[in-house]
Amino acid sequence: MSIPKDNTGSPAVIVADGAERTYDVTLTVNGVHRVARVPARRTLSDFLRHDLQLTGTHVGCEHGVCGACTVLLDGAPVRSCLTFAVSVDGHSVTTIEGIAGSTGGAGAAVLSPVQQAFRECHALQCGFCTPGFITTITAGLVEQPNPTRADAVEMIAGNLCRCTGYQNIVDAVLRAAELTRERGER
Repeated sequence: MSIPKDNTGSPAVIVADGAERTYDVTLTVNGVHRVARVPARRTLSDFLRHDLQLTGTHVGCEHGVCGACTVLLDGAPVRSCLTFAVSVDGHSVTTIEGIAGSTGGAGAAVLSPVQQAFRECHALQCGFCTPGFITTITAGLVEQPNPTRADAVEMIAGNLCRCTGYQNIVDAVLRAAELTRERGER
């Protein structure tokens, strides 16, 4: 017996009375191939946090306003609280856990330029918004590798922070651009 398909051609599992239909999703998360079965209405943030136990992606407003849940979908920043997990089938997702560089000595992860800049510039306080800022800035620096201060402000305009006043975050954007150039990364 074959698994029935819904009107999109995706494999669907029809379950007993009142239970939600689930779908097979195949994707790459932080460089790791994953296969999972998820309900159609499961958000990407819930899928990452609850199904994959990647709790670095934070959920703030659940309306796509605050940016705390931002992850990279095929390199572009998206609000994972507004994205259904089934919609990322066949795509690549990078969370805050996947931003760090390759491992250094003794297996320790090397901070990305953005992470290092956040540390150097004291760009975080409570840290709740930090994963969303780091993923947003990581993508922003690919698009704009030599930002001005005004570019940096624009780059982070969609993310909210209740603690820092943003100045150190803007400084971190500019420092991350410097670090990226120094390391020869892009």
